Amino acid sequence: MTENAPQPCDLLIEAGWVVPVVPHGVVLEGHAVAVSAGVIQAVLPIAEARVRFAPIEVVSRPNAALIPGLVNAHTHNPMTLLRGIADDLPLMVWLREHIWPVEAAVIGPEFVADGTRLAIAEMLRGGTTCANENYFFPDVQAAVYKQHGFRARVGAVIIDFPSAWAKSDDEYFDRACELHDNWRDDALIGTAFAPHAPYTVSDANFERVRMLADQLDLPVHLHTHETAQEIADSLKLHGQRPLARLDRLGLVNDRLIAVHMTQLTEAEIHLCAERGVSVVHCPESNLKLASGFCPACALQRAGVNLAIGTDGCASNNDLDMFSENRTAAILAKAVANDATALDAATTLRAATLGGAKALGFDQLIGSIETGKQADLVCVDMAELETQPLHHLLSQLVYATGRQQVSDVWINGVRKLDRRVLVDMDVDAIKANARQWRQRIATIPR
Repeated sequence: MTENAPQPCDLLIEAGWVVPVVPHGVVLEGHAVAVSAGVIQAVLPIAEARVRFAPIEVVSRPNAALIPGLVNAHTHNPMTLLRGIADDLPLMVWLREHIWPVEAAVIGPEFVADGTRLAIAEMLRGGTTCANENYFFPDVQAAVYKQHGFRARVGAVIIDFPSAWAKSDDEYFDRACELHDNWRDDALIGTAFAPHAPYTVSDANFERVRMLADQLDLPVHLHTHETAQEIADSLKLHGQRPLARLDRLGLVNDRLIAVHMTQLTEAEIHLCAERGVSVVHCPESNLKLASGFCPACALQRAGVNLAIGTDGCASNNDLDMFSENRTAAILAKAVANDATALDAATTLRAATLGGAKALGFDQLIGSIETGKQADLVCVDMAELETQPLHHLLSQLVYATGRQQVSDVWINGVRKLDRRVLVDMDVDAIKANARQWRQRIATIPR
C-alpha cells in the first residue's frame, strides 16, 4: 500500500448526523464512521472518509442520525412472556398474587430462553444493543444473548427462598460463581451479582455478595428504595432505611447499580454521589406500579451516574427505550419543578454512556469514539413525525419513535437491516410467544 493509498476498512457508515455523545451535546452533520474488526476506526466528515478509507461495505443514510446503541440498564427480559398478565395493580399485590405464582409454574430453561429471544428481537428493532439482565437461569440467558450476538451483563440472582434456579443459599452462590467462571473472558457477555432486594435478602447473604463482588470485581445489581412501603418495613425490621443498611454491610460503592431509587433524602443522594453509585431510573414501570418518582435531576446534578432502564415487560409493558427516554426527561422536569431539568442531551447520555458506565462497559461502548466497539444505531429522521427538524437532539428524545430505527450493528456486525432483523425468524418467535400465552392461561391464580 502506498503512502497515500486509502486505508482498508470493513464498513463505512455515512449519516446525515452523527451524535457521538462525547463531547456532550455535540451533533456532527454530514459525518461518517469507519469500522474494522468491530472497532470504530475514525469519525470524520463524509468527504474526508471517502478519500481516507477503502471500505468493503458502505451504508449511506443521508436522512438518518447515527447514535450509540441504547443501553437498557435494568431488565427482566424472560418476562416478555408475561407481558400484560396482571396490569393495574400495586407492586406487592402484582408480585405476590400474580407474578410469583405464574413464575413458579413455568420458570425453567425453556421459558427463560424463549423469553430472552423475544426480548432480543424487540430490543434490536428499538435500537437497544445492550441489556443489564436480572433474572433466574442467567446461564441460559447468557447463552441466548451470545447466540444472537447481543451484548449483555447477566445478573446471578440471590434471594432468600428456593426457586427453580437454586434451592439453598449455598446453591445460589455456587451457581453465581460458576456463571462468572464460564463467562469471565467473553467479549460480549459480562456477569454480576443480583441480590433481588433488601426485603428478600438477609444481612448474611448481602455480606457474602459484598465479599465475592470485591474479590471478583463484579457489579451488584439491586432493586432498592423502590416504594415507601419498602422504607417503612426496613425501619421496622432493621431500624434503618435500606441504603443505610446496605452501607453498614459495605455495599454502597462504585460497584452498586441501584435500581428505582424513588424514595431518597438529600443526604442519600449525596452519599451515592460520594461513593460512585450508579442509579438506574425506570420511570414508566415506576409510574405504572405507582411506586414513586426517582429524583433523577437531583441525582444527576449531584454528580451521580444516571442510567435508564425499562424494567421487565410484565410491569412496563415494553422494552422501548425511546419512549423511556422521553418519559424520563419529561417526568424529571415535573419532579424538579424545573423545565430545564434532564435536557435532551443529558437524557440521551444517560441512555447510552450512563448505562454503559453503570454496567462497567464504558470503556467499550456508550459513545461513538475511536477505539470503542461499533455498537451503532441509525435512526431515520425523515419521517413525518419528526418534521421539521429544528433541533436533532430534541427530536431524538421528545418526538422519535422506535419504529424509526432502521439499522443496528453490535461489534460491527449488522443486526437490523432497513427494519429487517438479521438471522432471526420473526414468525417463529411470534408463534412461540402464542404457545406460551396458551400455557400460562391455564395456570390458576
